Amino acid sequence: MISQDNFVPFARPDITEAEIKAVVDTMRSGWLTTGPNAGAFEEEFASFLGEGIQAVAVNSATAGLHLAVEALGIGPGDEVLVPTWTFTSTAEVLRYVGARPVFVDVEPDTLAIDLDAAGRAVTSRTKAIMPVHFAGLPIPRRRIAQFARLHGLYVIEDAAHSFPVLDEARMVGDSNSEAVVFSFYATKTITTGEGGMLVTRNPDLARRARIMRLHGISRDVFDRYRSTKPSWHYEVVAPGFKYNLTDTAAALGRVQLSRAKDMAAARQQIAKRYSSEFAGLALTLPVGAREPGGHAWHIYAIRLTDESAVSRDQFIERVAAAGVGTSVHFIPLHLHPYWRDTFGLRAEDFPVATDAFARAVSLPIFSAMTDREVDRVIDTVRQVVGA
Repeated sequence: MISQDNFVPFARPDITEAEIKAVVDTMRSGWLTTGPNAGAFEEEFASFLGEGIQAVAVNSATAGLHLAVEALGIGPGDEVLVPTWTFTSTAEVLRYVGARPVFVDVEPDTLAIDLDAAGRAVTSRTKAIMPVHFAGLPIPRRRIAQFARLHGLYVIEDAAHSFPVLDEARMVGDSNSEAVVFSFYATKTITTGEGGMLVTRNPDLARRARIMRLHGISRDVFDRYRSTKPSWHYEVVAPGFKYNLTDTAAALGRVQLSRAKDMAAARQQIAKRYSSEFAGLALTLPVGAREPGGHAWHIYAIRLTDESAVSRDQFIERVAAAGVGTSVHFIPLHLHPYWRDTFGLRAEDFPVATDAFARAVSLPIFSAMTDREVDRVIDTVRQVVGA
C-alpha cells in the first residue's frame, strides 16, 4: 500500500510563506471582499502582459468567458465555434446566453482547434470563435487573426492553460482579440484558489464586464466604500452576476504573479526532462514550444501508441498503484451526455479527438515538484509502458 507521504499527486499548488503572509495581512486589514488588492492585481496583471491592456478580475475563468460573451452581445440564434477538446465551461457559457456552440475537431499534433474544419462549420449565424490554447501551447496569433478576419468573427481566447506564454515574442493576452480569459484555479500555473482574469483592449467591453461582474451595479463596491465622503448611492443598470474576486484571493494572486516567471521556468525544466526520458517509448509526446517561453506546460499530456504494452486505462491503474497520480485532459465534449444528446453529436464526426481520448494521460507537472518526485514519475512511466 502506497502511503500518502510517498504518493506523487497530479498537482500541488506552489505556495510559499510570502503568499500566506499576504493573505493573513489582508484578513487583518479588515477588507476581505473586492478591494485594494483586487484593483492592484488587475493593474499588475495588465502591465505584465503589455501596454494598452485592461484587466477585469473575476472569481473564475468561466465567469470571465461568460462576461466576454455577454459584453459582445452574443445571444439566441447566434453560433460560436468551439473545439470539442476542452473543458465544458468553454461551451457552457454560450448556453447561459442562449447561443449555440458549434463543436469542431482538433489537430492531431497539438489538439488545438482545427481551423480548416472550423472554416467548414461557419454559417451566416456564426458570430465568434473560442480557440483554446491547450496545455499551455498557444495557437499562433496570426492564424487566429487571419481566420477571424476572413469570416468576420469575434475572437474570445480561452487561455486558462496559458500563463505566462510568449507567442511571436508577445504574451498570450497581448493581442487584438476581443477578449482573452485566464484561469487561476488551484492547479493552474498561478493560483488564487478560485479565480480568473478577463483582459481586453476594448474599453467598452472592459466597462461592461466590470458592471456585469457585480449585479449590474454602476459603481464598483470598492469605490463606494473607500471614500471619506458619503458614497452610498449607486444604480443597477443591468441584470448582472456575482463574479467579483475577493481581496484575499487577489492578495494571493499578486504574490503568485511576482513569482510567475520562476514557476514557469520550473515547469519548463520538468517538461524538458520528461521529453528526453520518454523519447523512444511507445508514446506520442506533446508538441514543445515554438520559441523560448512559448509553452506554459500547465499540462504534460502523453498518448499511448498501438505499440504500447498497456491500454490507457491500464496505464492509469498501474501508475496509480505505483504511487503516481494522473488525470485525463480531456473527455471531449461530444462524448458527454448533455452535449452529445442535446446537439446530436457522433463520435465519428470528431475522429481526431475521439482517438486521442482513448490514448491520453496527463502526468504530474507543477512548479513545486521535487527532483525526487520527477524521478519517480519518470521511472514509473518507463516501467509501466515497457512492461
